[in-house]
Amino acid sequence: MFEEEYEAVLADYLGELDLDEAAERYRAHVQAIPVRSTHEGYFSIDKKTKQFVDGKIAARGDFAGQSDDVDAYDLILKDKERLLSFEEPVRFIWSHSALREGWDNPNVFVMGMLKKSDNTTTRRQEIGRGLRLSVDQHGERMDNPVTVHDINELTVVTDESYTDFVTALQREIIESLSARPRKASVEYFVAKTITLADGSASALEKTVAQALYFHLIKNDYIDESGLVTQAYKDARDEGTLAAPTSEALKPLIDYVWPLVDALYLDVPKPTDGRKPKRIPVNEANFNKREFQELWGRINHKAVYQVDFDSNELIDNCIRVLDTSLNVTVMQYLVERGNQVVGLELEQLEAGTGFKVSETKVEHSAVSAGSTVKYDLLGEIAEKTQLTRRTCAAILTGIHQGTFAKFKQNPEQFITEAARLINEQKAAVIVEHLSYDPLDNRYDSSIFTENQTAQDLSKAGDKLKNSVYEYVVTDSKVERSFVEKLDVSDEVVVYSKLPRGFFIPTPVGDYNPDWAIAFRDDDTKIKHVYFVAETKGSLSTLQLKGVENAKIECARKFFAALNAKTDRDVTYDVVSDYSELMQLVTG
Repeated sequence: MFEEEYEAVLADYLGELDLDEAAERYRAHVQAIPVRSTHEGYFSIDKKTKQFVDGKIAARGDFAGQSDDVDAYDLILKDKERLLSFEEPVRFIWSHSALREGWDNPNVFVMGMLKKSDNTTTRRQEIGRGLRLSVDQHGERMDNPVTVHDINELTVVTDESYTDFVTALQREIIESLSARPRKASVEYFVAKTITLADGSASALEKTVAQALYFHLIKNDYIDESGLVTQAYKDARDEGTLAAPTSEALKPLIDYVWPLVDALYLDVPKPTDGRKPKRIPVNEANFNKREFQELWGRINHKAVYQVDFDSNELIDNCIRVLDTSLNVTVMQYLVERGNQVVGLELEQLEAGTGFKVSETKVEHSAVSAGSTVKYDLLGEIAEKTQLTRRTCAAILTGIHQGTFAKFKQNPEQFITEAARLINEQKAAVIVEHLSYDPLDNRYDSSIFTENQTAQDLSKAGDKLKNSVYEYVVTDSKVERSFVEKLDVSDEVVVYSKLPRGFFIPTPVGDYNPDWAIAFRDDDTKIKHVYFVAETKGSLSTLQLKGVENAKIECARKFFAALNAKTDRDVTYDVVSDYSELMQLVTG
């Protein structure tokens, strides 16, 4: 029955494939596999007649009730590498009983449950065998942050009884996370770890935590109960969050927002596969001469190298530390209150045994005496990923007055010095970065393959000039940008670039947002633009850390690409459609 249905479905599926290189490779691969060879199952085969027979079932022991046919498991448990290779024709596996322990195949993308079972434990075990990171033909895990969610998706085909199972499982996950903080407070932010621009981790000091908490209150980002408001969510989505006034908070503000986000982020629910999830490609726009010309200009892969002098980095760091290192004096939060009458042990352990009636912040220009010893060189070396020798050269080169700030607030001195050094390190890396575009290119199939499941409620109306018929946007700014692109007479064709297309950089892979071809008077391409961001204000002062470094790397990539291919590809950053048109016509 499977073979008959498979042949019919395969013929229909192959007839609908695009006529591109990737589709042709896939078509050749599956058509070369005999139908009888593409599936295998845990159904015993009589060695004499070669016919399927009922498998042997273990009557006792740990495997009671399971298949006892050893040959049926060899391909799966002993020859996993062979099963995962393209040389092995088996692509569909059947089982009439539970799999033995040892199942270790990571490349399971579809599971069809033909047996109805209300056993929750069995269902968990079955699904768990499919929830593993897949690997390629070389055994490398498909965990690139850009494409990991596109590739690693498990589809479970089953009956309606799974609806209740999924609902119950989701509820259990949420309940298990109920202890996660939901309310903002100074105590919540204190000592929380944030990730800085260079990827290093840093714990928030109490002064910064207080400044962040008061900043949220001042801008109505939290209510009286400490819960995150809709005003914060909207500003976060639109890129219009207010800038802080606190000097201690300013350099860290871009890295503390995830702590606020964690207070309201919900657990994602599984996607219902019955609903549309793939955004169709507009074949006419995709095949337009202008878009094919555009894609041919930009689809080069590349490698990069960085070469810089440590002395240059040391000199830059000394200069910036002497001019920009700000360390506030120590602040002490003094709380006064009364012990709760009838204090219980649980209250004492929870820190609720005293009712605070007054708080006061006091400052001290001289650090209080302490027995705490700081490994200054070690701390800065760890946060900057530089050698102790380099860090020592930087610290011994700064002015005596700058170094004296260490006594005022040792922890902030270390945090701020490391941040400034990391900024200079990023600047030096970008400055001395060079790209070498390769002849190897991205295949056009990335526009259709491995699309992430999309919530089409955010897709807006059907588009006329886009390569994709719909574009899912995350903010009002981006939605407005798409709408104006689609009605612009100057735009021939444009596309939201697929996540599989990225530029390698020293600070992580970078996926530009848009590729746009403009019409000239003679209908030829005038300029090709990549728009890196379309959220809020994008001044140089607001593009900090990793984001700014990636953008600067992209500028160098396209400059190298233009030099090698002798073609004009313009890359720039805009905040809205008006700014884009100023660059086009300027």
